[in-house]
Order: sequence, then C-alpha cells, then structure tokens
Amino acid sequence: MARKPTVAKRKEEDPVFLWEGTDKRGIRVKGELRGANPNLIKAEVRRQGITPLKVRKKPKPLFKASAKITNKDIMLFTRQLCTMLASGIAIVQALDMVGNSVKNPKLKDLILDIKRDLESGTRFADALAKHKIYFDDLYCNLVRAGEEAGVLEILLNKVAIYLEKAESIKAKIKKALIYPLAVLVVAFVATTFMMIFVIPQFESLFQGFGADLPAFTRLILDISNVFVAYWWAIFAAIIIPIVAFLEAKKRSTTFNQLIDRWLLKLPIFGPIVALAANARFARTLSTMFDGGIPLVDAMTSVAGATGNYVYEKAVLDMRDAVSVGQQLNFAMRQTSLFPDMVIQMVAIGEEAGSLGSMLSKVADFYEEELDNTVSALTTLIEPLVMCFLAVLVGSMVIAMYLPIFKLGAAV
Repeated sequence: MARKPTVAKRKEEDPVFLWEGTDKRGIRVKGELRGANPNLIKAEVRRQGITPLKVRKKPKPLFKASAKITNKDIMLFTRQLCTMLASGIAIVQALDMVGNSVKNPKLKDLILDIKRDLESGTRFADALAKHKIYFDDLYCNLVRAGEEAGVLEILLNKVAIYLEKAESIKAKIKKALIYPLAVLVVAFVATTFMMIFVIPQFESLFQGFGADLPAFTRLILDISNVFVAYWWAIFAAIIIPIVAFLEAKKRSTTFNQLIDRWLLKLPIFGPIVALAANARFARTLSTMFDGGIPLVDAMTSVAGATGNYVYEKAVLDMRDAVSVGQQLNFAMRQTSLFPDMVIQMVAIGEEAGSLGSMLSKVADFYEEELDNTVSALTTLIEPLVMCFLAVLVGSMVIAMYLPIFKLGAAV
C-alpha cells in the first residue's frame, strides 16, 4: 500500500525522499515526497496522520535515460491527442492528461508548455509553431486548417497517419542501407581478430618447418604482420574518414546535396531511395491536399518531406510552375524523376477532381513496393553475406593449413 502526501510549496529542484511509516491502524505504508530535507518530509508525513519510521534520499539511477524528443515521440503524442479529442475530451484537458502520462521529462515539458499557451488564449496551431524543431510547417498547417474548419480531431488523425507512414518508410530505408554496413563491420572485426591473434600463432609454428611456404600462405602471413605492427594506423584510416563523413554531413549543405545525388545513382540502393522519395511525395501531398491546404502552399512542405535534395528541388520547381497556372502532371513530367504511372494517376486525379484520393493510392502502392523491395533485398543479401564470410574466413584457414598438407605430402 502506498500513499503520496503532497507538500504545499515544494520546489522542483528539491530532492526526492523515500519514506516508510505506520498509519493510525498500525498498517505499514510507504511512498515518496519531494522536499528540502528529511525533517520536512517527516513533518509532512505526520500531518497526514502517519508515524514516520524511515526517511531516506531516493538514489539516482546509475544510467540516466536520454531526454531527447524523437519523431516517434511526436507521432505517439499526436495519436494519443487525436484519440482523446475524438472521445469528446477538451483539448486543454487532453494535453494535461497526455503530458502527465509521458515518461520523457523533456516531452512532458513541451506538452505542458503548449497547454499553458492554450490556457492563455493562444491558438493550438500557433502554440505548436513556437516549437518548429518538433512541429514542421506540414503539421502546423494541417492543425490550423482543422481549427478553422472545426474538425481538429479529423485533421490530427491525418497527421498521425502521415507520421506513422513516414516512420515506417524511414525504418525500411534504414533496414536496406544499414544491413550491408553491419555485415562489413562484422567481417572486418572477424578478419582483424584472426590477423592479430590467430595467424601469428601459425607463423611461429611454420618457422620450424625449414621449408618454403606456399605463396598464398606467405601473403596471408605478410598481411597479418602488417595488422600486428600497424593496427592503430589501420583503425585510424577507417575511423577518421567515417568521422569526417559524419561531420561533413552534419555541417555542409553542399555535401548533403552531393550525397543525395550519389545515392540515386547507386545500382541497387538508388531505386530504393527513389521509391521512398515517390512514396513520401505522394503521401505528404495527399495528406495536405485532403486537409484543405492549397496545392501551391502544400508543395513547399512536400518538398522538404521527400527526404532527398534532388526531389526537393524538383518539387519546388513544380510549385513555381503550378503557381503560374500549369497543371501538376505537366510540371511533374518536366522533372524526369516521376514514373509515368504516377504522372498518369495525378492527371486522372486532376481531371476528376480527386487528386488527394489518387495520390493516396499512389502512396499506398509505392509504400507496398518499397516494403517488398527491401524484403527481397534482405532475403537476397543474407545468403550472399554467409558466402562472403565463409570465403573470407575459409581462405585464411586454408592458407594456414596448406604448409601442413605440403609437409604431409612430402613425408
């Protein structure tokens, strides 16, 4: 049984104390309170009719979890808020309930800060717009449209679905790109271990043979000697370029643009990146168009949501063309980036007045296509990876046993 009396003027910076005591019926109870010192905690517990037995400071966790707010956090927040609004709960009360239920302290502060803005008379979209790092133009524009039309829960549901789809696409892209890199890391670690710790043991054994070693064995031993003598240089030659790449990607827009162009030209992964960009384009534009956002205004947000500089620039060019009266399907055709199927579906949607619906179908198709492509690629890579590792390790094993086979043949 636990009770948590509240201190009237507690400060958030005060430490938390764990207490144990007995109530008027002699039943043992316990809880936790925030206060300046143990004496104040005891006084508060006594005020509640409990006799304090133990009061001690709550220990801090050994590993403190990161308080970073992720895209997944925003996605879950949107879904929870949408569900509560659809149930008839007022938005301020819904924000209070969601904010006090999350475990991430930074996310909690963000939600409660938005709630305070609403209580002071600020519109929900404007309160969100103060936190652009978490709520982009697409999010804020759809919320603003929902507020103006009186259908906020419907538009929030569209935002939640969009965020869920976007996270799903991002996870598939990571799965396709990271898996081969992970395999290379494992292969390098296994090779390094054998070169530094295993093969030198064979070299000392071979020195007593008094015979010439096979060329392949000699090559592996020479490589092993390089690893043993210059392992630090080898690791530096690998780590420094990786760190430089990550720093350049973080700081240089030009470098990111070059990477985006290069990714589209890769023989296997380029089509996957293009599929993801097409799916994001269709899903984002469909969501905003169905939300009542004018096409030209929507395309500014759509450009950034494609996730690739080449597509972003193309969408901005399309926006300029549409703003002067050109149809969207003609503007798409001029970029040479979108498949004919997408252009034809958009053309049909424009003629029939159902552009949002058509774009949603395009998004569904490309998301399913992306899922199938990544699954097929992963299925294909797995046996290739096993063969690669088997050849790599097997070559070293054979090289080490060749002299033994040669000696046995001579005997």
